[in-house]
Amino acid sequence: MTSMSPQSPSSGLSRIRVGSAPDSWGVWFPDDPRQVPWQRFLDEVAESGYEWIELGPYGYLPTDPAVLTEETSRRGLKVSAGTVFTGLHHGEAVWEKTWAHVADNASLAQAMGASHLVVIPSFWRDDKTGEVLEPDTLTPAQWRNLNTLTERLGRRVREEYGLQIVVHPHADTHIDSEENVVRFLDGTDSGVVSLCLDTGHYAYCGGDSVKLIETYGERIGYLHLKQVDPEILADVRATGTPFGPAVARGVMCEPPAGVPALEPVLEAAQGLGVELFAIVEQDMYPCEPDAPLPIAQRTRAFLRSCGA
Repeated sequence: MTSMSPQSPSSGLSRIRVGSAPDSWGVWFPDDPRQVPWQRFLDEVAESGYEWIELGPYGYLPTDPAVLTEETSRRGLKVSAGTVFTGLHHGEAVWEKTWAHVADNASLAQAMGASHLVVIPSFWRDDKTGEVLEPDTLTPAQWRNLNTLTERLGRRVREEYGLQIVVHPHADTHIDSEENVVRFLDGTDSGVVSLCLDTGHYAYCGGDSVKLIETYGERIGYLHLKQVDPEILADVRATGTPFGPAVARGVMCEPPAGVPALEPVLEAAQGLGVELFAIVEQDMYPCEPDAPLPIAQRTRAFLRSCGA
């Protein structure tokens, strides 16, 4: 794993490691004509002043570790995590297919010196089309599958790749609201399952990030920094708009214009007394290719003003 050297003593958030991700450049898929080329993402994320990145959807960045190491190193970038999507509530029937997908991502993340693997539950409605794929609530048996297989995943990823899984509550998935996040945390082993708290998704689903950090601090293993536009969110909720179209409308906005306020979130995270990655993820799919860079530069400057 990559060691994380302390920041300067002058920083108020000395335990927070700030980075960004392909998501903040409008990247949701391994290959899509509406997305910027991966070389441009790497150039611009480095130009924005970030040191840490995530891999994004597997196959967007080069999957050959030698190639990716050369490309990131010459730009002064390091990898904090990979990301996988899982549907573990479906039970044993999906385990082998899920593991094959996880293994590819975990292998690349390990080779790049990452320490985490972000695990996102599968969507109950399609994030691009809004098509309803399955019920939006789980049965008791599905909850048992989700909890048991997530624990198995956490143990195997740690044993085989030395990575910590961090499960990402996400809009239009079954781990979304405070009720479902708490149910998931209470049903899983804290020794193998931690949380990637995405401040924007949690607010989108009605949750309070500071409260979650203060209540379940020992389970917070990673942060995604994001804000939602409260006016657009209110309309999205009123109309039942799916997540993909909501993002296209700008529901995830540039900080500090939205909610939650990030300063108290970062302060609460600093207070946990552990080192945490805080990766900026402003969902912007699709977006104009020239849009992400100035937003990323302003966001990095804003986070510096917060002490991060």
